[in-house]
Amino acid sequence: MPAGDLLLRPWQPSDLPAVRTAYTDPDIRRWHCRTMTDDEAHAWLTAWPRRWQAETAAGWAVTDPTGVLGQISLREIDLTEGQGEVSYWVLPAARGRHVAARALTALTTWSFQQAGLHRVWLRHSTANPASCRVARRAGLPAEGTNRGAARHADGWHDMHLHARLRTDS
Repeated sequence: MPAGDLLLRPWQPSDLPAVRTAYTDPDIRRWHCRTMTDDEAHAWLTAWPRRWQAETAAGWAVTDPTGVLGQISLREIDLTEGQGEVSYWVLPAARGRHVAARALTALTTWSFQQAGLHRVWLRHSTANPASCRVARRAGLPAEGTNRGAARHADGWHDMHLHARLRTDS
């Protein structure tokens, strides 16, 4: 899936080092409660095709000619309800280039035009203003705050909710 000068493509076994780098990065780990061994990273990579086949999730490596820059996924898809929840991260070397916002814009467009979804949404910690900027840049306005809705490495966080509907202009 093209995203300007980026490409969202299926994960490959050769992407394992990028996944391991992501889950050892302090900025990414702050928002996740886990690290990954090589075996766990391999399992994470190989789960995406099965989840896509089951129509429950879909994940892509965000790349450019230099390699993997990050990930974006519909971490949960409900085709009956016509909605999907987005997650993303960007590797340290690719930050500051609006990689996540550009990937999210492409994924949102694809979700509406190709997957037939009605609503795409994401949640991020209220302590993560960078994710708020990503959502807004990609056209997902804030809808509200879910109190104590997610546990991160440092405890429970309130979460901002952002969403876009297919009918939004």
